[in-house]
Amino acid sequence: MALFTKRQREIAKALTLLVPGAPFSDAEPIRELAAKRKYKRLPASTSVWLAIVSHIRHVHTDYDQLLDEGYEQGAARHFVLEPINAKLTDWRSSRFLNPDEDEEEEEEESGRLAIAGEMN
Repeated sequence: MALFTKRQREIAKALTLLVPGAPFSDAEPIRELAAKRKYKRLPASTSVWLAIVSHIRHVHTDYDQLLDEGYEQGAARHFVLEPINAKLTDWRSSRFLNPDEDEEEEEEESGRLAIAGEMN
């Protein structure tokens, strides 16, 4: 992906800072996800973090299989927390998912930040 816009450069920089060891085959889909419209109003670092976690969850864990087996979203997310953090460790991340924090609350907070940004 050519980095033409300021937003694309911010996403690329945030990705490098958050997961410097992510392979190109994973970094590209994460960049594309972070650049999607639903993340547009979020700070680049927030959109990249949410895209990283989502990508790892769907590509590198059994999350989708757990959902297919009938697990509720919260339970499935609980079961893949450790594999997500293991992948983040592999990619030399300095940030990890905390089992004591609710990821959905973080996503909601990100949404509130985006709405507040629209109002300013």
